[in-house]
Amino acid sequence: MGTRPGDLGARRRRFVRLPRDVVVLGLIAFCVAVGFGVLVPVLPVFARTFGVGNLAVGAVISAFALMRLASSPFCGRMIARFGERTVLSTGIFIVAVSSGLAGIAQNYPQLLALRGVGGIGSAMFTVSAMTLLLRSVGPELRGRAAGFFQGGFLIGGMTGPAVGGLLSAISLAAPFFFYAATLAVAGAVGLALLRPRGVTEDPRHDAVARPFRDVLRDTRYQAALATNFSQGWTSFGVRSALVPVLVVEVLHRPTTWTGAAFAAAAVCQTIAVGPAGKFVDTVGRRPAMIVGGFLAGLSIMAVPFAPSIGWLIAALSAYGVSAAFLGTAPAAAVGDAAGARGGTAVAVFSMTSDVGAIVGPLVAGALADQEGYPAAFGLGAALSLLAALNAFRMPRVPPGSSADATVGQDVRKETIGEPEASV
Repeated sequence: MGTRPGDLGARRRRFVRLPRDVVVLGLIAFCVAVGFGVLVPVLPVFARTFGVGNLAVGAVISAFALMRLASSPFCGRMIARFGERTVLSTGIFIVAVSSGLAGIAQNYPQLLALRGVGGIGSAMFTVSAMTLLLRSVGPELRGRAAGFFQGGFLIGGMTGPAVGGLLSAISLAAPFFFYAATLAVAGAVGLALLRPRGVTEDPRHDAVARPFRDVLRDTRYQAALATNFSQGWTSFGVRSALVPVLVVEVLHRPTTWTGAAFAAAAVCQTIAVGPAGKFVDTVGRRPAMIVGGFLAGLSIMAVPFAPSIGWLIAALSAYGVSAAFLGTAPAAAVGDAAGARGGTAVAVFSMTSDVGAIVGPLVAGALADQEGYPAAFGLGAALSLLAALNAFRMPRVPPGSSADATVGQDVRKETIGEPEASV
């Protein structure tokens, strides 16, 4: 019996081969996340060896995030001038060198300054990697590409802390050198395997980027910004800052249970990221952001009311599933709105998460002190729900369709005064 052409088409859609650059970026993400994870359990302890207090320890961590935020606006211009591959590799090497030097820092000011320099390199890597990711694929693959990239970070992030604990037994400086080495490998992989600017597997992906003022008026981009801000606030801010304290002070469990809860959530997110990417590309960015936002809001709101550690793990695991959708759909929406060369749009998108991650813990901590944990988690839940409601404003078009591709073109033509009939 012969195979019908329709069957072949369906089979090809089920087994999609991601472009080489996407696979390389996933490998780089894994190397970066492993190194960063190695440093996480050691950095605060290393800072304390200089005889500083907890505020100074927090400043070392904040310096990295603040410099990421401050340098992100310039990354779009650097990408436009030098290309994603060059900026990505340079950023990784900056973090590598600064991390290696931090391991031999002689005093606290040196450590603080070197972590700040590392934040600049991190911004260069993050923005250029996402820009290159969106340039390497068409609209029909953006969700799966973002999911593959996110998966590299997740697997590396789960592996890193375990390795860091072993290395810290050797010396507190050893994780810094390991981090520098993994970053050096990632930078070398980027230079060797990523394609130079202007070379892609599909020349259609080298389209000129839309002006940022047009992108900013696009409801898809606005929804992506709102979602990314809420994720930065809730995931990197409220969850990371308050769950460890809640486990100890409310559930009266040892800190080892915090690691178990976060590990369970990370496993659920890693398992869900593949199906989430496919959902984003086949069903749509809009429903993924709506479903993910509502699930994030409801699950994070359940955390302070968890009566036992089992219920807490269940709530955080549900939040991990929502994070898989909210880590892929907004990135794909940015690519749809900004085009294949939207470096500035990607930089601003990255900044919204950084702002949420910096401000979120401060506000959540103040609310927890004054009003209690439900108020602190409730604000994070409200932001997630508001982002989901805002996603209803996105256009109802199938991802990767001709209608989806012309949404931004229509806006641009109206902006420069071309008649509607010319579309």
